[in-house]
Amino acid sequence: MKKETLAIWQKGEYQYPLAFGFVPKLVSYIHEEGEQARPCMLVVPGGAYCVVSPTEGEIVAMEFYEKGYNAFVLTYTTNPLMLEPLKDQPMRDLSRAIRFIRSRAGEFCIDPDRLVICGFSAGGHLCASVCVHFADISDEVYEGISNRPDAAILSYPVITSGDKAHQGSIQALLGADATEAELKYMSLETQVTENTPPCFLWQTATDEAVPVENSYLFAQALKEKGITFAHHVFSCGKHGLSLANEKWAAGDYGEPYTMEQTLAIAENVRNGNLEVPKEMKDSFLSQFDMSEAEKAAADQKEANEEAVIWPVLAHQWLKTVLG
Repeated sequence: MKKETLAIWQKGEYQYPLAFGFVPKLVSYIHEEGEQARPCMLVVPGGAYCVVSPTEGEIVAMEFYEKGYNAFVLTYTTNPLMLEPLKDQPMRDLSRAIRFIRSRAGEFCIDPDRLVICGFSAGGHLCASVCVHFADISDEVYEGISNRPDAAILSYPVITSGDKAHQGSIQALLGADATEAELKYMSLETQVTENTPPCFLWQTATDEAVPVENSYLFAQALKEKGITFAHHVFSCGKHGLSLANEKWAAGDYGEPYTMEQTLAIAENVRNGNLEVPKEMKDSFLSQFDMSEAEKAAADQKEANEEAVIWPVLAHQWLKTVLG
């Protein structure tokens, strides 16, 4: 397997006030044997637009790598301290990543017409945002290369900014003073068009963080526009199940490289380069100062024997949709 870290923005192209040297990146998981172009799986972890969670990164990419895909994980821009609204920066990160991969399809041995994005929670919102708004994100560097995915997997996705919203994600993205127009634009059940790509959605009925109605709202919008979709709601399970298997439950997520921006911000908060109120500082830094025992206790998980089937269902669905 060829694993490589790839910056998607070149020097001078990327600006975000809380980057502190971070530049959005891809990590590739490429089969080295054979020359046949494979389908591409681009994984977009969640984290409420405040972090890019390692629990939904490498472990997911490897699951689809083992199913025959050449896979990538995107580390995109986040807003951990709610200090600088992201607006369209995550969409521009994901759009650039899609175009970057397609521009090097031969090198990565992927079929540019079988590029799938797979997002979790807020990463699901990001993927769905590009599915409905791809035409709004231009890119002079990759002019003529499409950022429209060929299909999307939306795992317990944040969708709406309405009554069933995950307010933390929406605030990190748009800020506390978002306009009605901004809220509607990012309430994705209102934005589906006839050009939205096919989508596979899954969630649990008992999701305590992102109400399951988010998935229902998007599925209904897809149905009304005649878009091919599959929608699976499992009977129980907490938010953030990732693969929902024993490996995930044991905390074996793979490398935590998705934390780069968050760790850079934490270091600058710690050393005083980024001044924040003491209460915010203590709360934010406390998550990095836990002992190993405390981390293990906070990270206790159980595999979900029902939801664990979702990658198989998604893979079978993709084979029918992509051919």
